[in-house]
Amino acid sequence: MTRLHPATTPEASPSESRSWLERRHLVHGVLLAVMLLAPVAAHLMGEIYYVNLASRVALVAMAAVGLNLAIGYGGMISFGHAAYFGLGGYVTGISAFHAFDGSLVMGLPGSDNMLAIWLAAVLLCGLLALAIGAISLRTTGVYFIMITLAFAQMAYYFANSWPDYGGQDGLPIYLRNTLPGIDTNDALSFFLICFTALVLSMALTSRLMRSRFGAALTMARLNETRLATAGISPFPIRLVAFVISAMITGLAGALYADLNGFVSPSMLSWHLSGELMVIVILGGVGRLYGPLAGAILFVMMETLLGGLTEYWQFFLGLVLLGVVLFAKQGVIGWLAGRQQHE
Repeated sequence: MTRLHPATTPEASPSESRSWLERRHLVHGVLLAVMLLAPVAAHLMGEIYYVNLASRVALVAMAAVGLNLAIGYGGMISFGHAAYFGLGGYVTGISAFHAFDGSLVMGLPGSDNMLAIWLAAVLLCGLLALAIGAISLRTTGVYFIMITLAFAQMAYYFANSWPDYGGQDGLPIYLRNTLPGIDTNDALSFFLICFTALVLSMALTSRLMRSRFGAALTMARLNETRLATAGISPFPIRLVAFVISAMITGLAGALYADLNGFVSPSMLSWHLSGELMVIVILGGVGRLYGPLAGAILFVMMETLLGGLTEYWQFFLGLVLLGVVLFAKQGVIGWLAGRQQHE
């Protein structure tokens, strides 16, 4: 299995560990505070665009949280996570489409209830990841990367040639789906939904990695022979992590479609898989808050530099090169300091 994991450092003294923990908690707290308070301030000033931009940051970060579980913690370099992001988006779009016109999808009525849509998106993404993972995880190295990419491209071309749901033109979502007791059409309310989903996905990842399952997944990444010697097969551990990773990314895609009011094959494109990988690397591979830091940096560069030049990716490439060469633990590692374990 191709591995991409955080750089390690010598074991620190107790005082150094305490200092690092305090610094790390401060950085994490500031990130969450900025992420939460900035859109609230924008809402109070009537700047709805920036509230929606914050929602986009939260959802892109959430999709990257899913990918980070596979790459950073599991050592599985997947270039096909756009398949799950796009599938989640199409579940939202198709369900809303049939709920709007009252028709049936596979014999079932459509729904505009977000809870039902999220459940369907998570389950379908989990099933797809189970099938893809069962095949791709039997390979290693570049073969694993190419198989995940191949499956994602198959999903992309299938959506592209699916005329019932817009084909290459995509599928509009005329009315944002509903959530009981919450006005989802209000920009701030929808942001809070996205922010809550992001925080819960990070909490789930943290809980998993602090459990016996997380210890087994870490050992599968570092030394699968040693794990097998202990009587634990690496394959099912990786497969479960891969499935959970896809489910998180799929839920982000379902929310993203509602945010944009539109779903198209571009959500399944390998370009999106590449963007998610760039976000993970920018923030810090295998760092819990890395996807959030990477998403903030990525979207801000796209928004600010994209307004100045159409070649903003050139500057993104320079930043990515700098991170790879001089800050191998990403923005979080640079801000919070280097440590062997999260």
